[in-house]
Amino acid sequence: PDGKTLYLSVGSGSNVAEDMGAEPEGGLEQWATSAPLGATWGPEEGRADVLAFDPDGNNRRSFATGLRNCSGMTVQPQTGALWCVVNERDELGDNVPFEYATTVRQGGFYGWPWYYIGANEDPRHAGARADLAGKVTVPDVLLQAHSAPLNIAFYEGGSFPADYRGDAFVALHGSWNRGVRTGYKVVRLKFKDGKPTGEYEDFATGFVISDDDVWGRPVGVTVAKDGALILTEDGNGTIWRVIYGDGRS
Repeated sequence: PDGKTLYLSVGSGSNVAEDMGAEPEGGLEQWATSAPLGATWGPEEGRADVLAFDPDGNNRRSFATGLRNCSGMTVQPQTGALWCVVNERDELGDNVPFEYATTVRQGGFYGWPWYYIGANEDPRHAGARADLAGKVTVPDVLLQAHSAPLNIAFYEGGSFPADYRGDAFVALHGSWNRGVRTGYKVVRLKFKDGKPTGEYEDFATGFVISDDDVWGRPVGVTVAKDGALILTEDGNGTIWRVIYGDGRS
């Protein structure tokens, strides 16, 4: 909000750092003393991160690490906090791990690729970074696994009921790797006094036709100047304007 920092999300180059190698050049101990907390190396160096820059593009620095793919990012108007919605890793089952929405704390490490949702160790990297187990930042709002959140927007408009102000909308693109579909909707994250309650509820649904077919996959969400919610989806290539109160939503 003060115009002094540009944030950039860089997704991982893989599902769970399969080609990263067991240790960085020079050894793990040396790497851990010089790199940001939880930073990856090799082909994943500088990835699964949120980076920060001065507005002119200079002074690149790591702001937070271990976010596999912060595919949607925004600043919470009420607090000035940076928020991400994150696509987590695959191939650990239908319900593991949760996707999430979270504040992004400077210097925070969110687990990828060694841990998820706190100190839950990924079995594919068992024992590799025991030194990081107690240093993982737990995200604020957990979303159903494989929902694929792609964007987040806080609602500060005046056309929805007053209790929507300060809440956030998240577009869930939907699962491709789950026995029973999930996602394919827009959800509303609940906040109280600027803090997330951890709860969310369905806001826009109906994009799924059957277990085998969908007609819509939400991607982008933002709030127009008149308070309407604008939603894009790439299953059928449409843009929706959601308004309140006159039956034309």
